[in-house]
Amino acid sequence: MQAYAVIETGGKQYRVQAGDSLDVELLHAEEGATVTIDKILAVSDGTELKIGTPYVDGAKVTLKVEKNFRGPKLISFDKKRRKGYKRTVGHRQELTRVSVESL
Repeated sequence: MQAYAVIETGGKQYRVQAGDSLDVELLHAEEGATVTIDKILAVSDGTELKIGTPYVDGAKVTLKVEKNFRGPKLISFDKKRRKGYKRTVGHRQELTRVSVESL
C-alpha cells in the first residue's frame, strides 16, 4: 500500500498521494509556486496510519501550483408561478490546479 494523506483546504477534504493532480479552491499563489499545507487530518506511510485530533502534529504536504483558472459556469434559475417573477444567476468558481510533490 502506498503512502497517502488526507488534507483540508478550502473547507473540503482530499485524499492525496505523491504525484496526484487535483483541483482545489483558489490558493492565492502564482503559477509554479510551491505551497505547504499543514492541515493534515490523517497520514499513512503504507503500513501505519496516524489520525490527528484534529490535525497530525508535524505532518506537511507540499503542493506545486500548476494553474489558476475558473470552473464551469453554473446556472441558478428561480421562478414563482403566476407571479411574473423570474431570476437567473450564473456562477463560476475560482479554482487552482495543484500537483502533490511530497508528503
